[in-house]
Amino acid sequence: MASLLCNVYVGVSFGRPASSGAAAAKPRRMVAVRAEAINPDIRKTEDKVVDSVVVTELAKPLTAYCRCWRSGTFPLCDGSHVKHNKASGDNVGPLLLKKQ
Repeated sequence: MASLLCNVYVGVSFGRPASSGAAAAKPRRMVAVRAEAINPDIRKTEDKVVDSVVVTELAKPLTAYCRCWRSGTFPLCDGSHVKHNKASGDNVGPLLLKKQ
């Protein structure tokens, strides 16, 4: 069973041409992610799908893990799913690990 998480376009662009005596321009990487639903059919009647798991051996009382693949602190959740959900109409939310 395969599923498509997102379409990603990766391109390389170069800065301004180097002037005489300056170092050559370094390539800059550009990534564009299209807003597509990550969760096409699981629990679509809910506003946001968030699951919690109770674990006995955790350092913190609560840890949120990203499931939208948009987090700047991946694998931890940084709330990027809110923007993703608004852009795509999706309802994905974090996985919460709670200390028992």
